[in-house]
Amino acid sequence: MSPSSLPPPEAAAAQAARTIALQMLEERGRGAVLVGVALARRLGLIDEPVERAISALRKLRNAFAHSAESASLADPVHRSRLDAVYTEARANPLWAPLETALDAQPVSTHGPLEPALRDYVLLITILVAFLEAAAQQLTPIQPPVVMGITGFSRVNGSTPAC
Repeated sequence: MSPSSLPPPEAAAAQAARTIALQMLEERGRGAVLVGVALARRLGLIDEPVERAISALRKLRNAFAHSAESASLADPVHRSRLDAVYTEARANPLWAPLETALDAQPVSTHGPLEPALRDYVLLITILVAFLEAAAQQLTPIQPPVVMGITGFSRVNGSTPAC
């Protein structure tokens, strides 16, 4: 069955799926993951600062994973990658109280908490806290139609929207 012979919602879904699949095929491996983050941004699931934070964290993770030497968050290359993200995150109302709480912790056997590690922990904590808060605010939708691998199906006898 060709996309043009499908009912309108399924034809639109088929066209969107085709476009996404072709974009991801062009990108290959790592690029396909990047397209996924871009789609999350495009769908409005995350805002631009969160997209930048995720991108910076991905680059940082890759740098640490592929480093033959001991990597540090205080290294200039890593610090510069995160500076803009930290600037945005510092505007979050959780940053200051969390920073105060971390700074008040007793010195561990590893020595005092490095500022670069403290900032990284604060960023991750804020991202996770807001993802958790957003998840708790969501109510699962009860759509009149459900998309399945084989197409749309009606729920409770309703008619799919066109």
